[in-house]
Amino acid sequence: MRVLSGIQPTGRFHWGNYFGAIQQYIALQDHEQAFYFIADYHALTTVREPKLLQEYTWEAAVDLISLGLDPAKAALFRQSDIPEHAELTWLLMTVTQMHLLEKCHAYKDKKARGLAADAGLFTYPVLMAADILIYDSDVVPVGVDQVQHIEVARDLAQRFNTIYNTEVFVLPNARVLDSTAKVVGTDGEKMSKSYGNTIELFMPEKQLRKKIMSIKTDSKAVEDPKDPETCPVFTLYKLFANAEQQDTLAARYRAGGMGYGEAKQQLFEAAMEYFGSARTRREQLVTNPSEVHDILKAGAQRARAKAQATLTRAREACGLLAKPV
Repeated sequence: MRVLSGIQPTGRFHWGNYFGAIQQYIALQDHEQAFYFIADYHALTTVREPKLLQEYTWEAAVDLISLGLDPAKAALFRQSDIPEHAELTWLLMTVTQMHLLEKCHAYKDKKARGLAADAGLFTYPVLMAADILIYDSDVVPVGVDQVQHIEVARDLAQRFNTIYNTEVFVLPNARVLDSTAKVVGTDGEKMSKSYGNTIELFMPEKQLRKKIMSIKTDSKAVEDPKDPETCPVFTLYKLFANAEQQDTLAARYRAGGMGYGEAKQQLFEAAMEYFGSARTRREQLVTNPSEVHDILKAGAQRARAKAQATLTRAREACGLLAKPV
């Protein structure tokens, strides 16, 4: 069983990225053959500053390795290091019907808001299909909002296979990620870069504490009983604490006599402990960038070998010779 997933380098990873997706990606590497890539081609639709894109891409690689992605188990690589993605995208574009892309959420939402949508956004699902199909991916872990893109990949694979009367592509299946853990931002809404309410995974300790202390709470006095289930501080604390720890802090809330500052301090300490080993690992990688380069190089070599084999099948199926006559 082969697992494939990509993550866009459009900013520094935050708690929502980790608990909503990255944690589950890394868990899958222990059970499946995995290909994970940093989707820098996709990021070009939103990040138009070259140095910033390079920085985000590098930081994404360092973060993923620090968080537990094991290059002995999973191939980690930059999407742009595998040019076969782009060529397969064109082959798929030639069999893609316009109405299929017009139905896709990202394009429809932007158009509905009266915003300009460039060709990159419109054809984004075709590149995503190429990303998936080029590795003969069986399983693609995604959030609920991305399931449509897996359906598009299946449609394009089936259409290509039918038109050329051959089984070039494996039909992928979506594995919807567990979203039961609610990751709220500093304002109590869903944590998202677009809302400006994120808590980055590897903020310096002092900045992290300051960010946690800025989480919005109600105006109840220290002596007042409080409801843990309506407090964003407690909601976040549950991500890091076991059942006994959660029960203990919840009892403190309900008894009164504890201010929100104390709860925030407990959240800070729990987060520091939870990501402690990852923070140490990251410090090591930052001082030894050659290790990261080697991991990306090895991942790209492994990924490209697989991508070339799939692309050769696709080229031959539609009449493009692999070698000059």
